[in-house]
Amino acid sequence: MKLPLKQPSQIALFVSLALGLSACNDTAQVPPPAAEQAQQIDSAAAIEFINKAEADLASLNVEANRAEWIYSNFITDDTAALSAAMGEKVTSTSVRYATEAAKYAHVELDAVNARKLNSLRSSLVLPAPLDPAKNAELASIASELNGMYGKGKYCFADGRCLTQPELSNLMAESKDPAVLLEAWQGWREIAKPMRPLFEREVELANEGAKDLGYADLSELWRSQYDMKPDEFSAELDRLWTQIKPLYDALHCYVRGELNEQYGDEVAPNTGPIPAHLLGNMWAQQWGTIYNTVAPEDADPGYNVTELLAKNGYDEIKMVKQAEGFFTSLGFDALPDTFWSRSLFVQPQDRDVVCHASAWDLDNLDDIRIKMCIQKNAEDFTVIHHELGHNFYQRAYKNQPFIFKNSANDGFHEAIGDTIALSITPKYLQQIGLLDTVPDASKDIGLLLKQALDKIAFMPFGLMIDQWRWQVFNGTIKPEQYNQAWWDLREKYQGVKAPIARSEADFDPGAKYHVPGNVPYTRYFLAHVLQFQFHKALCDIAGDTGPVHRCSIYGNKAAGAKLNEMLEMGASQPWPEALNVVTGTKQMDAKAVLDYFAPLKVWLDEKNTEANRQCGW
Repeated sequence: MKLPLKQPSQIALFVSLALGLSACNDTAQVPPPAAEQAQQIDSAAAIEFINKAEADLASLNVEANRAEWIYSNFITDDTAALSAAMGEKVTSTSVRYATEAAKYAHVELDAVNARKLNSLRSSLVLPAPLDPAKNAELASIASELNGMYGKGKYCFADGRCLTQPELSNLMAESKDPAVLLEAWQGWREIAKPMRPLFEREVELANEGAKDLGYADLSELWRSQYDMKPDEFSAELDRLWTQIKPLYDALHCYVRGELNEQYGDEVAPNTGPIPAHLLGNMWAQQWGTIYNTVAPEDADPGYNVTELLAKNGYDEIKMVKQAEGFFTSLGFDALPDTFWSRSLFVQPQDRDVVCHASAWDLDNLDDIRIKMCIQKNAEDFTVIHHELGHNFYQRAYKNQPFIFKNSANDGFHEAIGDTIALSITPKYLQQIGLLDTVPDASKDIGLLLKQALDKIAFMPFGLMIDQWRWQVFNGTIKPEQYNQAWWDLREKYQGVKAPIARSEADFDPGAKYHVPGNVPYTRYFLAHVLQFQFHKALCDIAGDTGPVHRCSIYGNKAAGAKLNEMLEMGASQPWPEALNVVTGTKQMDAKAVLDYFAPLKVWLDEKNTEANRQCGW
């Protein structure tokens, strides 16, 4: 059992007592200097503020969670109004406490309170200026941008008007380049009116960031990673440099296969890939074109959806099986309230938000999932992922409220994905869904399918905030928004717009996270961390086979080490949490390369055989 370290405040108290006992001369009675007295007063005031803010936010968080849960499960005008009012209350309270926290930024505090104060000050995504009129203007713009995206539709000449999910389904299913191009271009029409609003939003949020003591919004966003902002940017570049050779090989192979499908006019065999051909509205994941680029004899010989049906898995049994994964690692079973309060099946009598999500309503034991489960392979994996969030939430329930979160924002997503990496043929056999594990000859198909989603995503996951940070700090001017966007997409992804674009367009706005103000670097980090965690846990479990075939199912030692990290929540800098499982304080993409090593060899062979000129 690891004993907790003394906090600096405790150490300081011990030292001061020791000095007091040993001070037997008259100088011991001299009052401290005025500056020291002022510091003591400031420290006491800061700690009093932190305690009050933490208590208020904890209470408000439970209230907000309940309002949002009710809205998501009973969508009416009334519940929407209640949710919006609660959201406004949370935002205004968070802004008020962040602004007050900035006043204590100069105060010397013990490590725990210093960490809490920094979290209060830096956790805002869209800080409002102190001017009430500008605060209201920023809130109005943010709401309007969200609404413009949510209400967006594109209407075809035949009268069909499709929403973004419907257009995305069309792009995943169609192989007609003309249809793909129209859907791609049509969706981006909804973003054009966002441009002046976004520009003004950046101005206001930058002013708010300065009020909190930051140079701009870019510095604030990058200050949430226990590193100096510029050091964090350099760390991202280092990780991408590790991954890029694997991505380049995948890009080269996919571009060649698309060229064979569509020909030189539509899909050139050199240069960037036209963005509309990759099966996804944003070319961020390429899994839907697997059948186009899959190798011969790639079929592993089983279909998880069919296996679930054959073995009588309904929605509840799917969740029970996912719970069984965690209990096999030594975690306690989910509470009875999880089963009575979660939403598993889409109701027939009301509208609900079906998007899969994991909830922690009371910051203790009231954990739930909400999803309209489909009895298929995809949702079987998603359930394991969502329970990863739930078990993380419950693990850190004994932390102070401000620390009831993941070590950094990439960790929460990474934990769910780490568990999902253990849904291997070996695991399916262990739980009785699969009779025999396919031999290694089937691994390339399985790895390629994963790479088309996970490796293809990584440069996209990186470039979204690379663009935003440069917008926030003024490197990218408003008159360069669209050109800079495509310059970065080509630099990182090797993807280009399929038709000419201009500054009359605002293509960043066609991706929800930009008008929605959702930071995106967390997803890149999660895609690195999940493989690092998986490799380390497989080593702890004593698995000596290929890491892509490893499942930690049933291994108590791996579970204990994972739980030790999860219990820390956000109480320590993320390198400390990372070190618990991996034995290193540095994020490392080598585990990504180890996982996909057989695929990299295969891709290089295929690209060489076809005499492809890789790169763009």
